[in-house]
Amino acid sequence: MDATALHSTKTAGKPIKCRAAVSRKAGEPLVIEEVMVAPPNSGEARIKIICTSLCYSDVTFLKLKDPPGCFPRILGHEAVGVVESIGDGVSELVEGDFVIPIFIPDCAECEDCTSKKSNLCSKFPFTVSPWMHDGSSRFSDLNGDTLYHFLFVSSFAEYTVVHVANLTKIDQSTPPNRACLLSCGVSTGAAWKSANVEAGSTVAIFGLGSIGLAVAEGARLCGAAKIIGIDVNPEKIEISKKFGVTDFVDSKNCGEKRVSQIVNEMTGGGADYCFECVGKASLVEEAYSCCRKGWGKTVVLGVDQPGSKLTFSSHEVLHRGKTLMGSLFGGLKPKSDIPILIQRYMDKELELDKFVTHEVGFEDINKAFDLLVVGKSLRCVIWMNK
Repeated sequence: MDATALHSTKTAGKPIKCRAAVSRKAGEPLVIEEVMVAPPNSGEARIKIICTSLCYSDVTFLKLKDPPGCFPRILGHEAVGVVESIGDGVSELVEGDFVIPIFIPDCAECEDCTSKKSNLCSKFPFTVSPWMHDGSSRFSDLNGDTLYHFLFVSSFAEYTVVHVANLTKIDQSTPPNRACLLSCGVSTGAAWKSANVEAGSTVAIFGLGSIGLAVAEGARLCGAAKIIGIDVNPEKIEISKKFGVTDFVDSKNCGEKRVSQIVNEMTGGGADYCFECVGKASLVEEAYSCCRKGWGKTVVLGVDQPGSKLTFSSHEVLHRGKTLMGSLFGGLKPKSDIPILIQRYMDKELELDKFVTHEVGFEDINKAFDLLVVGKSLRCVIWMNK
C-alpha cells in the first residue's frame, strides 16, 4: 500500500470536512454525518483513518448516560491510519507515515516512559477525557457545535487529530486490518509483558472475549502448560481452543461449587496466573481466590463500572502471599512494544487473523455494534472506504 497516495498536502493547515459516525445519545445507533476536523495544534498530527476495529469499550461508553459518558461524541480507539499533516514541534513523524493511534500515551521522555517498570506516562496521564490533552476539541459538526473526543483517538471518523504521544509509527507493509487490533484489545491481553508468564505454568482466564482470548494467545506463546478458560457461554469452548485454551469451565454450570473452587481442584491448589478480562469486581475476587498461594499473580484487565469496589480479607492478603495487579494496555509501552508484536505477527508467531470475524464498510458500522453485542463477533474491522 502506498501511504503517500492517501493524503494530500493541499489540506495541511486547513479544516477538513469528512464523514464521522457520531454518538449523539446514549444507547442509540451512531449517526454518520459530515463533520469538521481542525488542523493539528503543536505536538499533534492529523490522521486519515484507513480502518478501525470495534472494541467492547466503545459499546460500554455508548451506553453510559452519566459521566464519563458524554454526548455528542466520536467514539473508536482501535485503528490504523496515515499522517495527513503535522503540527508545530513534531519531529518524529512526517506526512505519509503509517501509524497506530493508541489510547495510552508514550511521551518517551518522562520518568515513567523512560523506565522499564511502567507504561503510565506522567507527562500526559491517562484519563477517560472527552478532550485532547490540552482540554480542547478538534471536532465540530456543521452547525459549529463541539463534538467530544474519546480516549485521545476518536477513530470513527475519516480524519482525526491525535497527539504524537498517542501515535506509534509502524511499517507500511503491515496489513492495516490486522495492525488496528493492536491499538487495544489484543495488546491488552499480552500476557508476556504484564504477568511474565513462564513456560510450563498454569493460567486461568475469566472471560473469553477478545481480551481473554488474547491472553490465551499470549500464554500459548509463552509456553503455558495448562490454560483454563472460564466463561458463561459454552459455545466458546471450540473457538477458545484455537487460541490455546486447554480446559474450559462453564461458570453457569458449576453446581454448588464456586468457580474458584473448581479451578483450585483442577490445578492442585490454584493457578500460577489468573486474569480477569470482563470488568466485574466479583470476578476479580474469584480470580484472586483461585490464584496459587506463595507466588500466584492475579492480573486485572477488564474495565469495571466507575465506583466499583473490591473486598478482600486482610488475613488472606497477608497469609497467602499472592499478588494482585492492574494492567492498563497489558503493561506494554506502545512505541517500543507494538513493533515487536507486529514483527511476531509478520513472522507468523502471533496469530492475529483468527481474531477478525467480520469486516464491513463504514456505512455498516452499526451492524458491527450489533454483531459484537450479541456475541457473534470477536473483532469487526470497519473500512473507511471499502
